[in-house]
Amino acid sequence: MRILRDVHPDHYKKMDNSELREKFLIQDLFNVGKLDLVYLQADRMIVGSAIPTGSPLKLEGGKEIASDYFLERRELGIINIGNTGTVTADGIDYKLECKEALYLGRGVKEISFKSADSNKPAHFYLNSAPAHTGYPSKHITFDIAKKVEAGTAEEGNVRVINQLIHPAILETCQLLMGLTELAPGSMWNTMPTHTHDRRMEAYLYFNIDNEKQVVFHMMGEPHELKQIVVRDRQVVFSPSWSIHSGVGTRNYSFIWGMVGENQVFTDMDHLSFDKLG
Repeated sequence: MRILRDVHPDHYKKMDNSELREKFLIQDLFNVGKLDLVYLQADRMIVGSAIPTGSPLKLEGGKEIASDYFLERRELGIINIGNTGTVTADGIDYKLECKEALYLGRGVKEISFKSADSNKPAHFYLNSAPAHTGYPSKHITFDIAKKVEAGTAEEGNVRVINQLIHPAILETCQLLMGLTELAPGSMWNTMPTHTHDRRMEAYLYFNIDNEKQVVFHMMGEPHELKQIVVRDRQVVFSPSWSIHSGVGTRNYSFIWGMVGENQVFTDMDHLSFDKLG
């Protein structure tokens, strides 16, 4: 498990582009036939991926989280962005189609991932947070997601926010996850932008054609904005003091995951354009 240490905003101000990418961008998370995990010290969030091709991939505990099994003191959200696959949790099989989610609560001991077709594997994306208690596991199909339509064509940000792991769907300790899809012709997400000091957030950008497009992810304190060029299936994480907004050369999708003090999705400190610099 790799570790990304927390960054103070004063340190952020002095970073050049290469250090910014090193500290906030996960470029190589999805590797065929492997399970990869990255520990973010900000709110102790873990992001990861599993692309099973042969034998099932097992998610286990370890020294980094000081646990005998992964969910001994944690909860886990999983969203599949690949082909059909199965997550087995304590002997129960959950079949996940593309864009479906699974929540596993604290106390689940044995977790493994497999693909229905090893030549067309599932691509499981994982977010995990510390948990104070255990809530029931739940399979969230895309049709039961809470769908929020946002944006306008004039502003170039027409999008559907699919809230998957969310209080409207199920109960969790602190983890929230969803999948936002931008409409053709729209390129902006979360603009006008915001911060929320009560929680941090990670974005997985995908549905990006690396030969024809990129996404420019903006971050930092409102008056000290910088950008990171993001490509397909790369993750940017945003500390609680940072904005998080992106614009692409065409439409794209992203998965957002949040952990922290508050689960109210609309708990944001909105920023007017004159605050940005």
